[in-house]
Amino acid sequence: MACQDLPQPELYPEIEPYNTGFLKVSDLHTVYYEQSGNSSGNPVLFVHGGPGGASTPFDRRYFDPHSYRIVLMDQRGCGKSTPTAELKENTTWTLIEDIESVRNHLGIEKWVVFGGSWGSTLSLAYAEEYPERVKGLILRGIYANTWKESIWLFQEGASVLFPDRFDDFIAPIPEVERGDLLSAYHRRLTGSDEKVKLECARAWSRWEMSIVKLIADDDMTSLVEDDQFCATFAAMECHYGVYGGWFKSPNHILDKVDKIRHIPGIIIQGRYDMVCPFQTAWELHKKWPEADFHIVADAGHSAKEIGIAGRLIAAANKFRNI
Repeated sequence: MACQDLPQPELYPEIEPYNTGFLKVSDLHTVYYEQSGNSSGNPVLFVHGGPGGASTPFDRRYFDPHSYRIVLMDQRGCGKSTPTAELKENTTWTLIEDIESVRNHLGIEKWVVFGGSWGSTLSLAYAEEYPERVKGLILRGIYANTWKESIWLFQEGASVLFPDRFDDFIAPIPEVERGDLLSAYHRRLTGSDEKVKLECARAWSRWEMSIVKLIADDDMTSLVEDDQFCATFAAMECHYGVYGGWFKSPNHILDKVDKIRHIPGIIIQGRYDMVCPFQTAWELHKKWPEADFHIVADAGHSAKEIGIAGRLIAAANKFRNI
């Protein structure tokens, strides 16, 4: 376990993909994928957050483009994948199979899997289902999709530290329904009133983006100005929250860690993460002591915070030749 300050490596330069495509994974869903860096390099999959986020050009910059074959993909209903914001046939288990479909489509035998926030959940779940396909795991802002974590973020927990911002979050919900905010939001985000749906999507997204960094800045809060982002992000995240990710048991991710303990791993966690609080990362560390565990003392949740970004780049550098 390490928490001391170290010189931080810089992000790699911006690059463009050498290959992009769309893979039909069901009668309904088609997922976007891209490849950049070295086509003969060490394969790495970047798993984006959310649920309801998307991959971005920035995500390529954690990886040495001379060493890595960098694969990005947008999960069902997200980013460039179609249909946008579609909740049907959209569960953790279908996303896991989509990752496998992309791996098979690209002819990759094994890859490094890199994910943060919800991306850490999906990365862990994928590795637990297909450990033979994962040569290394780099995880940030650990989230196990438990009810305890949902209560912290969307009912009572982070609200105690940010009551002013939480008041804006609960504003669209009548007081009589505030005892179960997840369900109240889910009814509206999946309802037929488009005006109410957008109001709730903005409030949901504004709440999370306002606490994602230790010090809030315009980089994250500006996302709330994008109505399509808000609509997808809020509906998808709320839907997965209400249904507990469709996991087979309340603590599924942590209960299955023994299946991946032989895989080289690096866990990176901001000490003051308000979105995915430190406790889950600590529980994962205790169950998986073989993995490197790094606490970033002056960071929250975002992968773009300096201390976290530096650790992520260093982790990717360490696994270049794994």
